[in-house]
Amino acid sequence: MRTYRYLHLDVFTDRPLQGNQLAVFPNAANLEPVLMQSIALEMAFSETTFVLPPETSDTHARVRIFTPRDEIPMAGHPTIGTTFALAHEGTLAPEQKSITLGLGIGPTLVRLEWKAGRLHFAWMTQPIPEFGAIPANTGDLAGALGVKEADIRDTGLPVQVASSGVPFLYVPMSSRDAVNRAELERGAFVRFCRAAGLQEFPVFLFSLESTGDGATVFSRMFAPGFGVTEDAGTGGASGPLGGYLVHHGAVSTEQAARMVSLQGVKMGRPSEIHISIAARDRQITDVRVGGQAVLVAEGTLSL
Repeated sequence: MRTYRYLHLDVFTDRPLQGNQLAVFPNAANLEPVLMQSIALEMAFSETTFVLPPETSDTHARVRIFTPRDEIPMAGHPTIGTTFALAHEGTLAPEQKSITLGLGIGPTLVRLEWKAGRLHFAWMTQPIPEFGAIPANTGDLAGALGVKEADIRDTGLPVQVASSGVPFLYVPMSSRDAVNRAELERGAFVRFCRAAGLQEFPVFLFSLESTGDGATVFSRMFAPGFGVTEDAGTGGASGPLGGYLVHHGAVSTEQAARMVSLQGVKMGRPSEIHISIAARDRQITDVRVGGQAVLVAEGTLSL
């Protein structure tokens, strides 16, 4: 029997028992991918990461990311959380300015901010988003989400696929109440996707309604195809979200440089995901997603 040590972090928060849960296996060199997938299913978090020796000279470590059902090439909360785990393990030197992790999409830069000798904040650089299909039948989509078509239509923004490595279907909502009312019925959503000629993408709902809490957007994300009923904080969707808002003129260039997506509230696990988009004439030049994380537990699997 072998034992495998892991760290349990809550990501996109500085408070235990909030944010998005993550399991990090910091010494995964002897694990086969099939076992990694089984472990991710056992942990039952939206993602689990496995840290391996670097595969290229321009990275500090190789990080593989698994949902309960699939390996994915990139994700935000696993990248931020793994960075904090490496700081806890002493892999990062105090006051180190950055680390480059080898993800499925390639080398990924993470900038580091320290306070009193401890990692305080991390910024993940993401690829410039690619914008895809704009499905027309919002009525069927609204039905699959259990909301009114007007909840989507009245925003004046399109439903659209966008990706910085993992594609999501972005669905604007007219109010936070509409976001909270949504409940995805997977069968109806699959039928909508087939009729629209789309894959079954994860669905990212958001509203620009402001209630004075400092959040730019209020959001939720459903990914049943990945084995994730709902995700508390989706960093991999947040970069393209910021890009979408810039692309469609929903925020100014000044606003785009400093945005916050508040996610996970309906789940009782609020996550604050910071987004910074640099753009000129709506042409995006830089995408960063950042946040904090807190270690809440350490454990060992015996297999």
